[in-house]
Amino acid sequence: MLDTLHRIVNTVNRAPNLQEALTTLVRAVRDAIDSDVCSIYLVDEESRANVLMATVGLESKAVGRVRLPFGRGLVGLVAERAEPVNVADAPAHPRYVRVHHTGETRFRGFLGVPIIQSRRVLGVLVVRQRDVREFQDDEVTFLFTLAAQLAGAITHARASGELDELTGGLRPVTRFLAGQAANAGVAIGTAVVSYQASDLDAVPDRPAEDARAECQRFQRAVEQVEADLQRLQSRLEGRLPEEDRALFDALLLMLRSETLLLQTEELIHGGLWAPAALRETIASHAAIFDEMDDPYLRERASDVRDLGRRILLHLEHDAPRPMEYPPHTVLVGEDVSATQIAEVPSGRLAGVVSVGGSGSSHAAILARAMGVPAVTGVADLPVNRMHGRPLIVDGYRGRIYVDPAPAVRDEYQRLLAEERALGAEVEGMRGLPSETTDGHPVPLYLNTGLIDQLNGEERAEAAGVGLYRTELPFMVRDRFPGESEQAEKYRRVLQLFAPRPVVLRTLDIGGDKELPYFPVKEQNPFLGWRGIRISLQHPEIFLTQIRAMLRADIGLGNLQILLPMISGVGEVDELQQLIRRAHDELLEEGHAVSMPRVGVMIEVPSAVYQAGELARRVDFLSIGTNDLTQYLLAVDRNNARVADLYDELHPAVLRALRSVTEAAAEFNRPVSVCGELAGNPLATILLLGMGVTTLSMSAGSLLRVKWVVRSVSRSRARQILGVALRMEDADQVRRFMENTLEEMGLAGLIRPGK
Repeated sequence: MLDTLHRIVNTVNRAPNLQEALTTLVRAVRDAIDSDVCSIYLVDEESRANVLMATVGLESKAVGRVRLPFGRGLVGLVAERAEPVNVADAPAHPRYVRVHHTGETRFRGFLGVPIIQSRRVLGVLVVRQRDVREFQDDEVTFLFTLAAQLAGAITHARASGELDELTGGLRPVTRFLAGQAANAGVAIGTAVVSYQASDLDAVPDRPAEDARAECQRFQRAVEQVEADLQRLQSRLEGRLPEEDRALFDALLLMLRSETLLLQTEELIHGGLWAPAALRETIASHAAIFDEMDDPYLRERASDVRDLGRRILLHLEHDAPRPMEYPPHTVLVGEDVSATQIAEVPSGRLAGVVSVGGSGSSHAAILARAMGVPAVTGVADLPVNRMHGRPLIVDGYRGRIYVDPAPAVRDEYQRLLAEERALGAEVEGMRGLPSETTDGHPVPLYLNTGLIDQLNGEERAEAAGVGLYRTELPFMVRDRFPGESEQAEKYRRVLQLFAPRPVVLRTLDIGGDKELPYFPVKEQNPFLGWRGIRISLQHPEIFLTQIRAMLRADIGLGNLQILLPMISGVGEVDELQQLIRRAHDELLEEGHAVSMPRVGVMIEVPSAVYQAGELARRVDFLSIGTNDLTQYLLAVDRNNARVADLYDELHPAVLRALRSVTEAAAEFNRPVSVCGELAGNPLATILLLGMGVTTLSMSAGSLLRVKWVVRSVSRSRARQILGVALRMEDADQVRRFMENTLEEMGLAGLIRPGK
């Protein structure tokens, strides 16, 4: 049954449109479970009916005409319950409704399963039997699995308007794809698909500007792969027996296949650029093997895909032109990375949309730092069909509109105008001191890793840099930068802000941040070899970076060093020894270095419970709420499936923060919050009430947070915190803080998301 399921899914995925996918599916399902009928009904919300969209076994003329009102019949019962209905004798069921002109009155056995996406019923998949029959459990689960596979295609069709055309409804102006609001704001622009090198599935559709040149590119790439395979085969001579080396002969035969070559060139002449044409050809060839009964032949599908990746790699190296970024670029990808965002020319990035990730992924963080709207976790977005299409990004509600209707565009133009008006009001905070109404100063710092993206006003407004992510310069290179190279970069940052403090965080890779030349592949990277754990096992990398930081600070004195991912006091003791060693070595070499202030990040639960012991050893604490939240709530913040569970206003998170500030106060150590919570106006009052000393955030959040700081007293903040800490649910806390800001006249600062 698994093999059958696999073949059906592959066949349906190759269908060029939804109608063909549905027609293919009903035929395949009827044959697979030996039923007399298979039908698919889709929900038409405009007419509030379940519409028969494909069938085999019923009258074909009924397709598109039969509309069962919501709640009517057994189909309506499946949709209403959102669970399977398995009835041996359907006409005897009290909810049964006779529909004579379909021919279904001849059939007794009934099994219907809902097609569900994101807790929303999109349709019903039905099989019928002429005889009285209750379907078996494995048949129920088989249909349920197929229905889940079909849900994505239906959602795509719904967003593009294709589904409305099929069901005969009018396309409403509210059609959108849902994700997670990652950064507030609205963007209207053009999609540019960014994809990882050699990832065939992620290659976007683009037109071939010169079909002949694209064919030549493709031919050169094939020739290069052929040479690579021959070279590999020769290298293994004498190391492998001849029968094993024959694998390469099989690969070469596949590569030289006329169907592979001709089909790709036909697609290029049909208008696709070479990578997309290759993607389609490889998919169709691999699917042929996927459907074979013989296990050995079925495994050859992976060989075909490997050949495709090898050809794509050479195509990319032979690219005719660099990526083009039009004005108002909306960067779209399966999992947009920080480096891909950084590659967009300054002033051209309007928004970011990612299938993966959440509001706390590093792509979202960087988008906030650059002040552009972002939506992540858009699981239903057909990425490779997005390039060049007009998009609207609603970073307030986490929505994406593809090819928006004029009425939708007009509405969002109005929202943009409102944003500009609010922005002018927020701008009134510029230059004013960041202090509470009772005169208590609350310095506001910047989180950054791309100083070039900050303008002069943003730099002038900040009290310093509370978190400089040193890994970003590492990520855009093909090797580790040397000591002098690092020192030059760090000194530029320190000079730009001197005499204001600059907190340089030591290299924090692993998790969702990889270096292409230092890969860390693990099953659970967020609980694995990352952050300071790598530094301790590779002290040469850590010492080089510390030496560069100390040298960069000569004559300035505004350096502070921050150690990430600390889980125990032993790590701090060892790292401080290494810092002193670097300091002493530089003094011996004649460099006039001084010992900077050193702090640790509180990001894991163990550090929360040892906050006092850590505070006794260092000069300051900095709470990284992004990682701390995901570890406390056991939620991967980059996983769109569980993104709704990630909530920095969760009572457990607030109580952990309060515990840290109380422990630090015993040793008179300052506490900063440098996670995304610091830039959320809903949380500002709570953090002030806890006694947080400074806040560090993206440039786009600084003036909004200052507005809140200047609107409340410390004593009032403590009172509000006391109420919030007694709450048991994050939604309660959020509603309470939204009401609080509204009462203070700051409703415009509320950032929707949950």
